[in-house]
This record gives sequence, structure tokens and C-alpha cells, in this order.
Amino acid sequence: MDDSKFFVGLDIGTNSIKVVVGEAIGDKLNVVGVGSERSEGVSKGVIVDIDKASGAIQKAVKKAETQANITIKDVVLGISPNMIQIEQCQGMLAIDSESREINENDVRQVMSSAMTQNLPSEREVVSLVPSSFSVDGFKDIKDPRGMIGVRLEMDGITYTAPKTIIHNAKKAVEQAGLNIKHKVIAPMALSKVVLNSGESDFGAIIVDMGAGQTSASVIHDRKLKLSTTDFEGGDLITHDISVVLNTTIENASQLKLYYGNADSLEASLDPNISVDVVGETTPQNISEKDLAEIIEARIAQIFDRIKAPLETSGALSLPGGIVLTGGVAATPNIEKLASEIFGVKVRSYVPAQMGMRYPSYSLGLGLVTYAAALSEVGFIADNVVNGAVVSNIDVRVRQNEPEQQPKKMETPKKQPTKKSAPKEKKSSEKKSDSRDRLSGLKDFWSKFFD
Repeated sequence: MDDSKFFVGLDIGTNSIKVVVGEAIGDKLNVVGVGSERSEGVSKGVIVDIDKASGAIQKAVKKAETQANITIKDVVLGISPNMIQIEQCQGMLAIDSESREINENDVRQVMSSAMTQNLPSEREVVSLVPSSFSVDGFKDIKDPRGMIGVRLEMDGITYTAPKTIIHNAKKAVEQAGLNIKHKVIAPMALSKVVLNSGESDFGAIIVDMGAGQTSASVIHDRKLKLSTTDFEGGDLITHDISVVLNTTIENASQLKLYYGNADSLEASLDPNISVDVVGETTPQNISEKDLAEIIEARIAQIFDRIKAPLETSGALSLPGGIVLTGGVAATPNIEKLASEIFGVKVRSYVPAQMGMRYPSYSLGLGLVTYAAALSEVGFIADNVVNGAVVSNIDVRVRQNEPEQQPKKMETPKKQPTKKSAPKEKKSSEKKSDSRDRLSGLKDFWSKFFD
């Protein structure tokens, strides 16, 4: 047990705050504690009341502490992908001596130089992801420490978010008496658990369906390439049921949970559901089909809205298709509806761990999995980001390098050659893709990899 480490994921959602405690022993990660508390002070995934959110965080942490039998001080915080901007970056550092080995401080400096860009005052760097290093022109180096050279370069990706979102989240967590050990953009953490190796490499779309919003994130080459958010989610479905059936929000929520269906054609026509109607003493009976039509209409609208940017980018041509997660993803037949609208293969992800077999726990599990797998270079990148931006956190913050095995960040003319070969190989395992599909993939690469 001497080599065990604890990682605590904190997912601040619109409807609930979830805390997941994972114990890493060697290469194995075990979930040893889970805590959940109804959210307060959170709207559409963003903290709007720091005091209320802080109190809810404390309650969720206390439940997880009791179950895991540990005291929680450090957490891995999930950051909503709201208004995330993704940009490629480059850094260069001249080494002061030809005979000196490159050390960690040199790596920090080249990372800092890569972050030096025209960043608007209202935005903050959340994550720096080094893709590859080069030493004196020798490229595709994962970790340059210990090498000898006079010129160190780095290619990477920066992820930025509005300062208000980051500040409110940090303030609420710190006010709850916790230290932020890592900050991770939600889809980057989700990709660690909801996607398999092939989907992470060749590309897939994660659709995270929460209570206050729905996000669609493109993962390719084990990196986040695109994220778009629609500010409609499960709460709006509940609201629709309440308005159409003239019942309370509480009743509508229960109807959605126990009788909900995303496919009205698969629902029963028997009027066997009793609904308490406001202003009437006698309950009204409706069928599962009546309820399903309300749910299906709203989910279809959400899917239609997030489909547009995915089509524009060419992401729907990626071979991994779509993976649904988040609370709304538990709705029966939602995969069928999504497949009809997006025109690609769709599956849902549910954590397999005991006590959290519900898609709303995916992010909490992803956060601890992400932190446990973070590479040493990723730790250094975390330090650089937090050292430059978060001066009031004095713990060993080691920030987001989501890929412990990052593939090289391709150059504009090299990337299509590199990626077309694996795509043909994957296609040959099933059947030959059409030229239109291959063309769609090339369009996607040209938009996000050049």
C-alpha cells in the first residue's frame, strides 16, 4: 500500500455536485468513495453564487470522506467547456551552453514562452498541452530533459476560458477549504473514460448532456480539437413536461425519471400514468407515448442545434461516431434518436463501478482517471499554467496534459499524409469508406490541424 495515491474529482454540475475518490495502486485505479449533493448557486454549469456553491461542495465532500474514510484536502476540478477557445502555440528557448543538459527549468521556460501571446484581459489559460518538443531540429521528442542541445522548441495547444468562470469556481472551492491540485476541461477528462483507444486516436465526438447545458466535443489524436455548447439540457425537458401537463416541476421530474422515453414510437399507448394536475382534485391519466412526445421534441431540438457546428467542421465524418454521456443520456432510446438526427453510429457510456452506474458520474470518474495518468511533462505544464495565473495556490499544482502519450502535433503539410494511412487501415477492417467520407475527414483535418 506504500505506492498508493488518492485522487479526488470534483464535478460542479447544474443539478448536483459530485465527488469521486479514486485510489491508484500501481497502474490500477479503484473508486473508494463517492459523494453527491444537490447543487446550489450554479446555473448552466457556471457558479453564480459562490457562498451557496461552497456550502454544497462541502456537503458533497463530507459524504465522500465518510465513504472513503479519508480527509480530503486536494481536488481535481472539472471546468465547464463554456466559451472555451483552442489555439496552437509554439515556444523557443536558446540554451546557454552547448555542453549543458536540458533540465526541468528549461522546459518550464519554453512552455512559458509558448503561452506568451496576445491573450485578452478577460480570458485565462486553463490548460497547456505540449504536443512535441524538438532539440536542435530533431523533432517528435516527448520529454527533452537530459538531452544536450542549444535550441529547444515546443509545439502545443492552449485552452482558454473567461476569467469570471474560472475565478468563481476557484473561489467556491477554496472557500470550501479545499486546494485545487489540477484544473481539467471537462471533455478532456471525459475522453479518458468514455472513449476507447481507437476512438481517441482516430476521432470521436463526446456529447455531454447535463441538466443545464449540452456540450459536443471533438477528440482526435487524443486531444480536444473543438467544443460547442448549447444552453439547453435536462432541466428544460422537465420544464416542458411541467408546462404541457400542467403539473409541478417536482412531479414532472419524477415522470421523466420513471416513465421517460426518447422515442415516442416505442412508447406504450395505454393511459396508465397518473398525473397530479395543478388546480384539479382528480389526477389525469396519460400514456407513455404522450410523455415521450414531449421529451423527444426537446431532445431532437438540442441535437439539431449542436449538429450544425459539427457538420460545418466535418467532425461527423470521424470514424468514432458519437458517445453520449451525462444525466440525460440515461433516457431510454436516446441513442436511436441521436443516430437518426446525426446520421452516425451512437452509443452511450455508463461507468461500471459499483455505486456510480449512472452516466452523470462519468465526469467525476474521468477527473480522477485523468489525474492518475498524467505524465511528468504534464505535471510541469500544470505548474507553468498555474504559476503564471494562479499565484494564490501554493500546493504542487500540476496542470492539464491530457495525453500521457501525446502524438506529435502535425505540421500543415505533414498531417494529411500521416493520418490518411491509419484511416485506410481502419476502413479495411470493415469495408472501404466512400470517397465522400474520406474527403470529409480531410476537410476536418484541414480546419483543425493546419
